[in-house]
Amino acid sequence: MTEDTRIPDARTRLIDAALMHVPFDGWSEASFRAAAVDAGLTDGEARAICPRGAVDLALAFHARGDAAMVERLKATDLTALRFRDRIAHAIRVRLELVEHDKEAVRRGLTLFALPMHAGDGARALWQTADAIWTTLGDTSDDLNWYTKRATLSGVYSSTVLYWLGDQSMDHTATWGFLDRRIDGVMQIEKIKGQVRKSRFLKPFLAGPEWLASRIKAPSSAAPADLPGRWGPRP
Repeated sequence: MTEDTRIPDARTRLIDAALMHVPFDGWSEASFRAAAVDAGLTDGEARAICPRGAVDLALAFHARGDAAMVERLKATDLTALRFRDRIAHAIRVRLELVEHDKEAVRRGLTLFALPMHAGDGARALWQTADAIWTTLGDTSDDLNWYTKRATLSGVYSSTVLYWLGDQSMDHTATWGFLDRRIDGVMQIEKIKGQVRKSRFLKPFLAGPEWLASRIKAPSSAAPADLPGRWGPRP
């Protein structure tokens, strides 16, 4: 077994071990140390995988959920669904994958609500929204690339909060809430379309739409930590 294959395996063991401790101690140093012992790793080996300890471990748990969601979506034929239903399905899949680790998700929200980790939490949320849009075939390369992900981040985050407190059978209340949130977004898009068609209001959009046309989605060759770039359209 090469080092490249050992690291993901050790990361998986570390996450699985942490999920036994996080409900009691949160994503904390205590949970991280206990998880390392349970996973059969030295402290040095565990920190080679997660240099910042519990914070990086919580992010790895979140990223694993995103990866599992992408895998599930790619294996499912969604062509018969409306696009808004594909979005709802993706969010539902993402939450159902961590249904048995609800307390770990709750503790993660607590961790990333702290000012020093808020940036990490926002980045993880954005990455989930990006994973959904990308997997569902989004090809936008302008301002829409950002607005789609920003809007979905709001829908997803509010649905997670509702889901955490939902006691209904099979989380039916959460899925109803999710449908209402998506319907609300669709109403906004409908209004925007009506404004664009209005002879009286359309001239007021000329400036903003020109400005928006100069914004491009991140290039696949650009550094991963940059949110996008500005420049003339090709």
